[in-house]
This record gives sequence, C-alpha cells and structure tokens, in this order.
Amino acid sequence: MKLNMAEEEDYMSDSFINVQEDIRPGVPMLRQIREARRKEERQQEANLKNRQKSVKEEEQERRDIGLKNALGCENKGFALLQKMGYKSGQALGKSGDGIVEPIPLNVKTGKSGIGHESLLKRKAEERLENYRRKIHMKNQNEEKATEQFRMRLKNKQDEMKLEGDLRRSQRACQQLDTQKNIQVPREAWYWLKPEEETEEEEEEEQDEDEYTSEDLSALEKLQILTSYLREEHLYCIWCGTAYEDKEDLSSNCPGPTSADHD
Repeated sequence: MKLNMAEEEDYMSDSFINVQEDIRPGVPMLRQIREARRKEERQQEANLKNRQKSVKEEEQERRDIGLKNALGCENKGFALLQKMGYKSGQALGKSGDGIVEPIPLNVKTGKSGIGHESLLKRKAEERLENYRRKIHMKNQNEEKATEQFRMRLKNKQDEMKLEGDLRRSQRACQQLDTQKNIQVPREAWYWLKPEEETEEEEEEEQDEDEYTSEDLSALEKLQILTSYLREEHLYCIWCGTAYEDKEDLSSNCPGPTSADHD
C-alpha cells in the first residue's frame, strides 16, 4: 500500500504548477478574430488611399481638358464679350493690344504657405551662387599658385643664366688680361678664383678691401665686367669676338647687354 502511494504523482510538483500553454477555452478563436479585424482595417486604409489618389487624378484630368478647350457661348463671361463685339482669337482692349491667351492657372497642391516655393527657389539660387563663387575662388587660387611657381622657376633660371654669363666673362677677362701680361686683376672677382685657394686667404682679402664682391649682385658684377672687357680689350662676351678698335666695336656689335643680341 505504501508502495502505491509513492508511485503516485505529487499534485504540488512543478509538472502540475507550471502550465506551458494557455488552454483556456475560446482563446485561439479570439486571436483569429483580432487578426482578421486588423487585416480588414489595413485593407480599408489602402482602398481609401487608392480612392483619394484616383479622385486627385480625375480632378487633374478634368482641369487639363477644361484648360485646353476654348470657351464657348455657354460661358457667361464669353457671351458678354461677344455682345460687346469681341471675336474669338482677338486681342483684348479697345485698341486691340491686350492679351490673346487667358492668364495661366497655377494650382497649388501642397500644404505650405504662400511664398514658400519662392523662398525655396531663392535659397536654391543662393546655394548655387555660393557654389559657383567657391569654384571661382578655387580656380583663382590655383591659377595664382601656378603663376607664382612659374615666376619662381623663371627667376631661378634667370639667376642661373646670369651666373653662367658671369663665369664666362671672368674666364675671358683672365685670358685677355694674361695675354696683356696683367698679373693681378683690377678687382679680385674679375678672375675666377683658383680652386686651391683657402678660406683663410679669402677672409684676409675681404679684410683688406673696404667692400667685398658680396656687396654686388650677379647682375651688377656682369655689367661692370662686360664694360671693362669692352673698354680694355674691345671684347664683347655676347659676340665672342675681340674687335680691332672702338669704331669697329660700335659699328658691328649690337650692344653691351644680352638683350641687345637676341
């Protein structure tokens, strides 16, 4: 007897207390009814939207047809105009210089206030103008940077050309002075300095002179040296020729500068 009681299930156990599913009568049916009602409401909303859309389309079509068709005698305004002598296609006004076509109809379909469309248009134009201004400024800056680069490059090239012409003039001066047994140049920088000369010797020479060649630019040195070559040796660095006398130099040499020989 005790064994049978032990085998029976305990009515206070979890298997009886925890119910996995709601088994109340009628619950599944209520859920189905609610789902069907929701589905029907969604379908009604969709039908209403489609009907409203079709109504707007019909209104638009009727409006377009009405605007395309000319007014007839059934229109009271047109009938009054005919009584006053107006004919179809004739311009309005006593002198006939008025409008021929009716004033166009602009239908406002949105919910925005009056002037909102013009405000949006003005803002769009302002944004477009600002964009164009930025593009213009960007192009100007790029052109300016390009021009500055070209100027720097040109200045660098001109400077290198001046230094090359100056070295040629110094080399020619040294050769011509040597041919005349001139052992010391008129100015130290008239000749090319020997490579073995030390920095200490250069500093001593600079201390002896009141001013150094560093006070003169390459262009100034070139002008002074070419003048010396023309006066002392009748030599033009641009022609590469030593002339017989001053008259020969003035007659056959284009001038004392590089630009004269272009």
